[in-house]
Amino acid sequence: MPSVMLSAVLEEEPDLYEAFPPHVDPSGITILTDSPPGKKAPLKTFAELEPLLQQGRKRDLKLLIREHSWPINSPIRASLWPALCRQHQHGKSMLDGFYWDMVTQVFGTVELPDKPIMLPPFVEATHCLGYHLTRKGRAVADRVVSVLGYACPDITYSPSLYPITAALLHFMPEEECYHCMASLVASKEKMFITQTKLLNEVTWKTVMQIAKKHAKSAAQHLSRLSGAIGPERIYADWQWWILAALPFPHLVRVLDCFFHEGIKVFYRVALAILILFNKHSTNQNSEWYAEATKNGVDHAVDKFCRNMPASPTKLLRTAFSIRALSSQYISRVFIKTEMTLKSKQVITGSRLMRSRSSDNLPTSQSQVNIQMMSHTLTIRELFTLWSWLPVRITMYQPVLLYTTEEHGCSLTTFYVRVEHHEPTLLMIKTCNNEVFGAYCSTRWFERNQKDERGNRQAYFGTGETFLFSLYPERAKYPWVGCSLAAEGKGEERVSHGSELFMAADSKMITIGGGDGQAIWMDENIRFGKTDRCSTFNNPPLCPSGDFEIRVLEVYGFSGA
Repeated sequence: MPSVMLSAVLEEEPDLYEAFPPHVDPSGITILTDSPPGKKAPLKTFAELEPLLQQGRKRDLKLLIREHSWPINSPIRASLWPALCRQHQHGKSMLDGFYWDMVTQVFGTVELPDKPIMLPPFVEATHCLGYHLTRKGRAVADRVVSVLGYACPDITYSPSLYPITAALLHFMPEEECYHCMASLVASKEKMFITQTKLLNEVTWKTVMQIAKKHAKSAAQHLSRLSGAIGPERIYADWQWWILAALPFPHLVRVLDCFFHEGIKVFYRVALAILILFNKHSTNQNSEWYAEATKNGVDHAVDKFCRNMPASPTKLLRTAFSIRALSSQYISRVFIKTEMTLKSKQVITGSRLMRSRSSDNLPTSQSQVNIQMMSHTLTIRELFTLWSWLPVRITMYQPVLLYTTEEHGCSLTTFYVRVEHHEPTLLMIKTCNNEVFGAYCSTRWFERNQKDERGNRQAYFGTGETFLFSLYPERAKYPWVGCSLAAEGKGEERVSHGSELFMAADSKMITIGGGDGQAIWMDENIRFGKTDRCSTFNNPPLCPSGDFEIRVLEVYGFSGA
């Protein structure tokens, strides 16, 4: 056979029955072609993408994945999806055989049981989408999810976990699927899978907020069509538009991008669905307008997704062409929404308020350790500070990472000991015995991060960051965006000068900016100054404004 013909044969996609593992029934899977053959450059292979992963060229990889519409039977996903998930793993990679040891521990055998597997309580029956898995494939998905529930007891509610597990199993064996899911669940830098009812509610309210700004016409149209039931009920189903209603080839292309970029891909695709639905239903003579008025807009959007008129490429192109919808903006909306919901739950005396029990306080041993190590915190002050922390952080025990008393007064040493921990608690005691500091939501290593243009980011951090004073005054100063949300003014725009949380370089550290710096320290960690700033709307944290540092301590949280 001539070499040209041989290479053409080698590059052909496998047929459906060769492309998928044996626990997948491919008979119902449709292969979509976006354009006639020969119109586009050849699709890249995993061997061509792997160097980008190894070199950390995330932006280049992101653009390539968005542009390359691999058909559903392409062999690339068997290698690409696990590699994309692995880059998000937190801590050491799992040893070979770890999953099967867990299976044996949970079920007593590695054989699939004949009887149905009892799923963890965070999974509801309506979440269990199997797509094209066989009966055995569904049992495998059940087992992966059960072992995840055993390994991750903190998960209390996670609608998307089962469907994403099932989708992964279409392209890889069981053990590989578990490792992928474990990486996504434990990811620190990006969110992939919500794991509590609170965060699930935050996601749909985030979609609703960003739609009002970045898909304004579509959001207004949806609101008008929703009538008496209101748009909230429609947005509450946003993940199911993608995970349950989109045709499987569309979902797979969305997941190509999702496994690299995180949940922001789902947000963009949800907005794209609204934009396309708006386009096809604004005409009162249209099929979709009639569907919405006859059966309700929630039913119409679901049916529209199932009969998606746009190709996977057109859907993603619509999603990624929404202008000015940055990850930072989405993160700000998400955090503001989370803060608002938490404050409402605390005010109404809900479970969150009751969770501040002695179970979530530092253990007796930790209290003794802090008394022995700390030059700034009394136990009473520790408890005050503990009551101000985000609820999820109170599950962890504080660990002293850095103190000038033991590690010296050097910013270099500070970074070496602290920069990879998130979050951190920074405590300052001045030579006048004032005690104040900041809860810093983001790693100090972020000072080295660059934006998409290659410029170093001046400020970083999120709205969870807050300032506090313990002596002589006791007060907490949260981000002004939280205060607006608590006052019911969440729609008001927070200026850029009120979103300057943390900044650092080799010469100084700053917390809080905008018309002043809340805390500034020099490279020798000896002198500092404090002033009112727009980000936290705080008074100076010590009366004189300038201070000399007696002790600086930084705490991390074990296991966070």
